[in-house]
Amino acid sequence: MVVGLLTVTSAGTVPADVVAQDRCLECHGSRSVISSGKGFLYIDAVKFGETAHSRIGCSSCHDSVTAGHPRDGVRPSRASCKECHAPVVKEYQAGIHAEKAICSDCHNPHTARPAEVVSGTDMNIQCARCHENARTIRSHSGWLPQAELHITALPCITCHTGSENYVINLYIQAHRRDKPHHGYTPATFDELARLAPAGVPVTRVIDTNGDGRVSLEELRAFHRGAANKGMRLWGMMMPEKITHTYQILKNRWDCTFCHASGPKALQTSYVAIPDREGRSIRLPVDKGAVLDLLYGTPDFYMMGSSRSSLLSIIGLVIVACGAMVPLFHGTLRFLTRKNRKETHHGAA
Repeated sequence: MVVGLLTVTSAGTVPADVVAQDRCLECHGSRSVISSGKGFLYIDAVKFGETAHSRIGCSSCHDSVTAGHPRDGVRPSRASCKECHAPVVKEYQAGIHAEKAICSDCHNPHTARPAEVVSGTDMNIQCARCHENARTIRSHSGWLPQAELHITALPCITCHTGSENYVINLYIQAHRRDKPHHGYTPATFDELARLAPAGVPVTRVIDTNGDGRVSLEELRAFHRGAANKGMRLWGMMMPEKITHTYQILKNRWDCTFCHASGPKALQTSYVAIPDREGRSIRLPVDKGAVLDLLYGTPDFYMMGSSRSSLLSIIGLVIVACGAMVPLFHGTLRFLTRKNRKETHHGAA
């Protein structure tokens, strides 16, 4: 039985298309399909249950399946993506990828999930299937400072689509001693579950009061304890709304596109926590908290955007003290000008 697929009507009956879908998964959801040498026919029922396609039923895309399938020997028809996603297909066809890949090259219709539950790292892994990571770093190094850092911290779609409304997604990473230079990689659900209090959701690792939001105080508390557990927060700037207008945009060559200063720059942010199925559960962060360098996310620094109220105050004090020295000196000389004149005349 696929979790989340069954919806009961007011009369207590189950929709026919869902019943048919369960019958499909009795065969296609069995791992015996893989062992029989037909792994391409296998469908992970849990992953499929997370897709929008699971809610419309198998027969919506495979409408030629007969009651005698598979004994009838008829290969089921497959709907084209354009039948439901015409605006997206039109948008995609206007981009540079249109002649190089079709929808199914990047999206498996039986596992495709909404962008908000997919991490930026997973998006880049998808791109790297064609755009090998080392080559991408080399091609960007000619003009992009610290190209490897940028490519690690940004989903490709941030710079190569015409998306708008950018946000910062934070992911919890674990320190890996077995990695070169003791690197960090995304923490797994099991690793985070061991840090959460017994019997509470894993999101409570950082959302300690369980209100579904992450405050500056909770970010601060996480960092106080995270270092001792080999954890840190790693931020990725990404579009809030994904588009398929893959292209090379000239304004992305301008550093200020990402590194813009000011109080309104990148104030919307989330902390993404993995669940058992590998999805990302996004928790909104209080406005501006993520960019507070000292108290919010000291491991995540974005030049031109990150700020610290304390450092701002210290800077103002230093500037004020610097201005006071010549002002005090000038005032003192003005007030003592008569004494200096009398001393000068007396000496003469």
